[in-house]
Amino acid sequence: MPRPRSLTPDRLAAAALRVVDRDGLSALSMRTAAKELGMSPMALYRYVADRDELERLVVDRILDAVDTTPPPGGAPWPERIEVMAVRLRDAVARHPEAVPLALAHRHRAAGGLRWSETVLALLTEGGIEGHRRVVALRALHAYVSGAIQLEHRGPLDGPGTEAIAALPGDRYPLLTATARDAGGVTADEEFLGGLRVLLRGLDR
Repeated sequence: MPRPRSLTPDRLAAAALRVVDRDGLSALSMRTAAKELGMSPMALYRYVADRDELERLVVDRILDAVDTTPPPGGAPWPERIEVMAVRLRDAVARHPEAVPLALAHRHRAAGGLRWSETVLALLTEGGIEGHRRVVALRALHAYVSGAIQLEHRGPLDGPGTEAIAALPGDRYPLLTATARDAGGVTADEEFLGGLRVLLRGLDR
């Protein structure tokens, strides 16, 4: 196959991300990315060394879409962190199949590093430093990534909730009642509600 013109890292990442979005993370390989680009796998090795480098380009593309500008001052720092968490969720949730990649490579992606730096500045503004700041940042990362995966792999309006609601009420009265209530909770309410619980804990 001829060598494609203008194969930039961004174009390569876009092709690899299309594979992940369409066929799932397990489908991503040097061969499938090359096929998406209309080139031979061997030709692709002129641009990236291996799948690991390909994955990093995908994560760069996803996280570069996050607005990492500090939210305007005036609001309390927990509200500003909420804005940052929603921005990260919105960018990553566009590509739910790639969430494991974002977790594995976020420490190398410039967009992820910029997001963390902004959040750390807001935590510092709230008087959270040292070990508390470490735990707070990790908790925020864990919450956002976990919430995205739950939303797409086990949504409240999915079969899992229906199965729990159908359990014997005499054995699981609170669990079945909670599952029935879950039907009225939107994905945004679930995400923001859990995030605010976490932020209230950090603000103590």
